[in-house]
Amino acid sequence: MPSPPRRALGALAACLGAGLWLYAHVLWKLGHDWATDGNYSHGFLIIPLAAYFVWERRARLAGLPIRPSTVGLALIALSLMVMIAGTLGAELFLARVSMVGVLAGAVLFVAGWPHLRALAFPLAFLLLMIPIPAIIFNRAAFPLQLLASEFGTQLLSAAGIPVLREGNVIVLARTSLEVAEACSGIRSLISLLTLGIVLGYFSDRRSWVRTTVTLATVPIAIVTNGLRVAGTGVAAHFYGPQAAEGFLHAFSGWLMFAVAIAMVYGVQRTVVAVRA
Repeated sequence: MPSPPRRALGALAACLGAGLWLYAHVLWKLGHDWATDGNYSHGFLIIPLAAYFVWERRARLAGLPIRPSTVGLALIALSLMVMIAGTLGAELFLARVSMVGVLAGAVLFVAGWPHLRALAFPLAFLLLMIPIPAIIFNRAAFPLQLLASEFGTQLLSAAGIPVLREGNVIVLARTSLEVAEACSGIRSLISLLTLGIVLGYFSDRRSWVRTTVTLATVPIAIVTNGLRVAGTGVAAHFYGPQAAEGFLHAFSGWLMFAVAIAMVYGVQRTVVAVRA
């Protein structure tokens, strides 16, 4: 007869196999969004990283008692109801979030609360692979557009360049620049947030260090995006509107994202040094 841990692993494998079959269409559409939506291209890295976090806990998991809980079955049933509601209502976010609920319920039903607590971070980390609903995305993007426009306008004015802001449109002497949704900075914010969580996790075991590094990504993303807007305005003022389009515009985005990564790393090193 197989030992209880092997039976538990077999049951967990069966649950995961059934889950993959049930969510095949959801996973396919999720992968399509990662490949086509630049805001969530980091989604391809989330599952391998989450798997590593689980593997890293293997010794701890092996030492935990197997105490299956029927609450897990209730959580699976609730998550499946959410999936059905999301599918019928054409709401992909609900169907995708329910996957994490099913995984959590499977762990709880097969292994128990100690294992669920040990795997809480990898399971929560999976939420980063799920695109934000459009209604929330748009509500977050527009204030960021206005903030980037205001920040860029102030920097241009401080540099002595005549500038006028009308909403998310920056009016210069030779041209006008519109801070569109793609330039709101929300793309870099989402990617930097993921990077901050990963960097904080690997840099230190203390929760306050990880939290500080993660939270620092928000102002860094806002500041670097404002610098990008201001830099685009300077280029358009001196060299014309063509300087704010095409390759130079795309290159400035990559350049400022690299600067943002360097700033996040600098915060991480500073926090660790202060702790030491």
